[in-house]
Amino acid sequence: MFDVLMYLFETYVQSELDFMVDQDALTDELTRAGFQKPEIYKALSWLEHLAALHDSDEAPGYISCASDSFRIYASEEMLKLSTECRGFLLFLEQIRVLNCETREIVIERLMELDSPEIELDDLKWVVMMVLFNLPGGENACHQMEELMSESEPLTLQ
Repeated sequence: MFDVLMYLFETYVQSELDFMVDQDALTDELTRAGFQKPEIYKALSWLEHLAALHDSDEAPGYISCASDSFRIYASEEMLKLSTECRGFLLFLEQIRVLNCETREIVIERLMELDSPEIELDDLKWVVMMVLFNLPGGENACHQMEELMSESEPLTLQ
């Protein structure tokens, strides 16, 4: 599923091509590109859920938090998100690429991926997808692009 998401993001979003609205045509194109239909349907559902989170008039109750709050991860989240991934999410909050609301959306989207464990590079791409779909998130998206293009590994202080 993640490969389909990456293909869609790189093909349509980053290239600024019009995203095809017709799900059948998009499914056919992805099938021709070599993806299996079950993975395509999972990826499209994942994207629809992401769009629904951003389009909702009300923030879910789990998202409201104080600016000085600290995130405690559930055991399922700790199994799926390595210490490196959790540290990177904290780093993104500290440099204000993410806030508590966008952090929670990222974590929710990461937990919906069908991978048993999330790699740091995959986390970065999910952050990009979330920020790109966020109205008014252009600055944070640009900061994330800069972080992803840096060749030096980032260290938390």
